[in-house]
Amino acid sequence: MVETQGGEPGDGAAAEVLDRPLPDSVRRRVVHIVSEGFGGLTVGELPAQLRQYARFAPNRRAKFAGNAMAAALETDPLFRQRIGEKFREVQPELAGALDSGSPPPAADPLDVAAAAYVLRPTGWVKLVTAAGEEAQRADAERADEESRAELERLREQLTAARDQTRADTERLRTELESAKKEAESLHRKLRAALSDVKRGEAALRKLQAEMDAVRAESQAQVSAAESESRRLKARLGEAEAALEATRRAAREGRSVEDMRVRLLLDTVLDAAQGLRRELALPPVSVRPAETVDAVEPGRMTPKDIAARALSENDPAILDQLLALPQAHLVVDGYNVTKTGYPQMPLEKQRLRLLGQLSQLAAQTGAEVTCVFDGAELAAPVLLAPPRGVRVLFSKAGVTADELIRQLVRAEPPGRPVIVASTDREVADGIAKAGARPVASAVLLKRLS
Repeated sequence: MVETQGGEPGDGAAAEVLDRPLPDSVRRRVVHIVSEGFGGLTVGELPAQLRQYARFAPNRRAKFAGNAMAAALETDPLFRQRIGEKFREVQPELAGALDSGSPPPAADPLDVAAAAYVLRPTGWVKLVTAAGEEAQRADAERADEESRAELERLREQLTAARDQTRADTERLRTELESAKKEAESLHRKLRAALSDVKRGEAALRKLQAEMDAVRAESQAQVSAAESESRRLKARLGEAEAALEATRRAAREGRSVEDMRVRLLLDTVLDAAQGLRRELALPPVSVRPAETVDAVEPGRMTPKDIAARALSENDPAILDQLLALPQAHLVVDGYNVTKTGYPQMPLEKQRLRLLGQLSQLAAQTGAEVTCVFDGAELAAPVLLAPPRGVRVLFSKAGVTADELIRQLVRAEPPGRPVIVASTDREVADGIAKAGARPVASAVLLKRLS
């Protein structure tokens, strides 16, 4: 079947068909022609598969619908005829020249091939094939030019590399000469250093000989000193013997004086006995040892009686402990507050506990220290400690429990130290150090 001048089938001739794929450059021009003529058609005149691109701009339509338009142009003669008509309206001269079989010589072969592919005049396959061959020749020439340019660039790089190599070689040769000179200088310095070492060794041997002479002289002096020491010891023994003889003579000479003193003492004792008979003094019934306050076997002290009568949870025990001389109360702050009022914010917990401890310190006169864990602080605490209460926060990496143990260990043995905490590990630790643990609940009862 042969297509006529307008793209319709003719009579009595075989249809022309491409025997190879459409060249890419020709295909891009064909898609551009279809995209330009696409906008002049109504939606009903478009194939079904192209209607979704009806509102696209030409460039965007060519980008997203290029394959679909090329396929529709190849398979839909009616769509191809409509695109051809739009092309004839835009390019009437080129279309007329193709219909007459004589394309303009000055026209771009790719435009001629694309127009021939759309209009399908007689001999259009030859025009498309010639355009493809021309495009391939142009691509080959462009590739050849690019190869020559690349070859020239590589030659320039090779020349630059050679120049750089020569420069590096010259630089390395200069550095080698400098290194040789430096090595020679180091060799000279090394020879000088070896000479200095030899002189030093000679001086060391001389000093060693002098030291040996001094050591021999010192030994002679030590021997002489030992002889003098033995002589002095002998004289000291003689002096001690003479002193002992002198003391013995003094004791014998003092015996008369001792007899006189003893006689005077007997006289005084007899006078005292006579005075006792004259005053009729009764015999002493109370001895000085009985005036000392102590616990006799079988008797209990008031403290033992109080401790036996009170429960461990009785706040009166805390009052008894704080009544001891120089008592020191150490409070595990957060342990007490979270036992008594955990629902309050930490700041209000601290203020409430410190206020109560201040009142307790004023009542008992005991030293009070309150310890808080510094790990829970997001920022420095602006807090004025109340009167009579020392407030401490543990440092980074140190827990409040460890700070309490440090406070207990810092106290001298024998001072009463009371620690308020329900932490069993803290209680056991401070008990071993000599302090008295008290439950937080007992302190809360006493404060309330």
